[in-house]
Amino acid sequence: MIQRYRLAIPFAAAVAGSAFAAGVSADELNIYSARHYDSDQILYQAFTDETGIRINVLEGDSDQLIERMQREGVASPADVMLTVDAGRLWRAEQDGLFQSIESDILNERLPESMRHPEGKWFGFSQRARVIFYNPENVDPGEITSYEDLADPRWQGEVCIRSSNNIYNQSLLASLIEHHGAEEAEAWAQGVVDNLARQPEGGDSDQIRGVAAGECDLAVANHYYYVRMLKGDSESDREMAEKVAIIFPNQDDRGTHVNVGGAGVVNNAPNRENGIRFLEFLASDTAQEILAARNYEFPVVANINKDDVLDSWGEFKKDNININLLGENNPEAIRIFDRVGWR
Repeated sequence: MIQRYRLAIPFAAAVAGSAFAAGVSADELNIYSARHYDSDQILYQAFTDETGIRINVLEGDSDQLIERMQREGVASPADVMLTVDAGRLWRAEQDGLFQSIESDILNERLPESMRHPEGKWFGFSQRARVIFYNPENVDPGEITSYEDLADPRWQGEVCIRSSNNIYNQSLLASLIEHHGAEEAEAWAQGVVDNLARQPEGGDSDQIRGVAAGECDLAVANHYYYVRMLKGDSESDREMAEKVAIIFPNQDDRGTHVNVGGAGVVNNAPNRENGIRFLEFLASDTAQEILAARNYEFPVVANINKDDVLDSWGEFKKDNININLLGENNPEAIRIFDRVGWR
């Protein structure tokens, strides 16, 4: 049975004294998770079925969980932190919350770009940040790269989230790595100049903006589109069917991908169980759950995927080490501020 809790202010103090009591237990694992997907419950149960190790999960947003672990210090019961985006993993690492681990399984199963250089955290699923377009107004040959989003020809036609969104921060961080800060800032200014509206809403709202005719181009993570296409909302399904997708930069470095990732917490009372869980996340079983249930791309080769993901075929991914996205995050935020990307 999976013990699952949500982090809320009145409830926070109570949890640590109950199922999250610190201490070594051969058959227990405490996970602090900033992922809020039903598919993860299936992951946890599959791990327990395979190992007999019971999982306790505390859910909150990434900043909440980081603050909590800092406050708990060496008494923290957390063994593993799960979150999304390299920027958030990097922030946790910078705050000294992860420890280095050695695992032949992780080194063999995961590509180098998905492993922190010192083994402090690992990427277990990939999210492509893609461009959606209105096929009635845009020829896909007109926009093939992220750089094209800053072309003045698209003035008033771009929908994209705010600068405080970690996915956009990591996209800009990748451009800093490839082009340098000066050119990345010019790109960000160009996108601001091309906005169809002030940034608002989440990734799904950007896709809806294209379908509703508010803009011809939008940037969003791929799985939001698949959720709309396969979800219960008839309106969302109809909107998803009105847009088309581009995987940018196929002629050069490849499409920017970010991660769902995890690390073993610095003072983990059940360290070995934490390592076993990370190794499990790299297994075929876990990778297929992530690909089929949450529509994320697996990081391990030859994994069965959802039919929509399969229909897109193979595409070239930007293979820079995801740790660089975190290292460039502070500069990305400064650039966003300077160009007025709200």
